[in-house]
Amino acid sequence: MELEGKTAVITGGASGIGLATAKQLAKSGVNLVLGDIEGETLAGAVEGLRTDGAHVIGVTTDVTNEEDVIALRDAALGEFGAVHVIFNNAGVASGAAIGTPTKVWKWVIDVDLFGVVYGINAFLPLFLEQNEGHVVNTASLAGLGGAPGMGPYCAAKFAVVGLTESLFHELAMSGSNVGVSVLCPGFVRTRIHESERNMPGELTSYNDEPAAQLIADLASQAVNAGIDAEVVAGAVEDAVRTNKFWILTHERSAVRTTELRLEWMRGGPPMRFDLMAATKP
Repeated sequence: MELEGKTAVITGGASGIGLATAKQLAKSGVNLVLGDIEGETLAGAVEGLRTDGAHVIGVTTDVTNEEDVIALRDAALGEFGAVHVIFNNAGVASGAAIGTPTKVWKWVIDVDLFGVVYGINAFLPLFLEQNEGHVVNTASLAGLGGAPGMGPYCAAKFAVVGLTESLFHELAMSGSNVGVSVLCPGFVRTRIHESERNMPGELTSYNDEPAAQLIADLASQAVNAGIDAEVVAGAVEDAVRTNKFWILTHERSAVRTTELRLEWMRGGPPMRFDLMAATKP
């Protein structure tokens, strides 16, 4: 896809990978629509991008609310007349497989999985009608291999990988010119380990649990040792330009995780998760 003059919508666009990708695409002359639940942070991101010359608007968006995602689409059409890229990127992380309250599970899955579903449902019909467009869904290395202390996150990200593979095959079978990519990064220096800042108020007491604090501390160390979000942004832009399905910013870890699962399936030893290995590209 030639990007200059096209329009991209990015959820979770006010910080981290979303904002880095917005900055990257702005350099290529892309019109931008950023959706994010943090209104003040979003306003600051939009102001910064405009100062640098970008054509951008921001729309406060809770991706767990399908009506918000539809409103994000409508705002993009109202401002720029068309949309060519949807980057379903908003994400949160919290909880282990053992002992995490159901309401926390639901919150993580609503953001990380249904936020993607709502994005696809809102934007894909536009792309199919114009026979042009690209869907990018943010999964994770945690969508390729289970990790201790990350049960809800892994469950949601595995689902995003499966959903995106299914979408790829359906588009291929239909002969559509619409592309799709799945982003599976390892640890990236973002604020994902501070997801509690956007947790609904009735759930925040969970963060005071000793197990939750331990997981948060380990996640913080790994995230802070990760790669820069700008590296991920460059890979996302390249995938959209070249219609590349897998976006593997930590390719060695992604491939090794898959190899170890295959060995385990064939009767070998269980996979062992190396937290710090997922910080290296």
